Amino acid sequence: MCWSGRGENSATCDGVSGAARSLLIAVAILAVLGALISVALLAFARSEDQGLVPDRIQRAVPDPRPSSAPAPPPARCPAGVAGCHEVSGRIVYVEAVDPDGDGDAHFVLADTDSLTGPGITVVDVRPDLRPNPLPGAGDELSAAGPLATGSYGQSQVEAVAVQVGR
Repeated sequence: MCWSGRGENSATCDGVSGAARSLLIAVAILAVLGALISVALLAFARSEDQGLVPDRIQRAVPDPRPSSAPAPPPARCPAGVAGCHEVSGRIVYVEAVDPDGDGDAHFVLADTDSLTGPGITVVDVRPDLRPNPLPGAGDELSAAGPLATGSYGQSQVEAVAVQVGR
């Protein structure tokens, strides 16, 4: 028991004030949280093969072409297609095998129109317009068509015209 002459004062009995004790507890909690975050980051770190599109599935994007490489002629909106958009850009991803099995192909373009998200536009190409051979990442694509909502809720161009540059 501590006796200070005025009664027991447990905050200073062991020589540590209440404020110092609170500071030590806060530092200990922060150290434990820091260690847990470090372990979580290491546990969820991905190897180079485990990116958004694994290397074994998506071929590497070729070196950028010289600026004199011809772009495909722009795909144009046919007369009478309401809400038609014309987009062009470099293909950054190809979904060659559509999960729903209807035979269409999906292309993600790096473009300035940004119809799907910042800097990208998704183009859905129905089977009768599907280019043969199918272009890949790094090729240029131009498409025209109305906007539709994709299976993940994204805006995408439902192509009615397609041009490919390689």
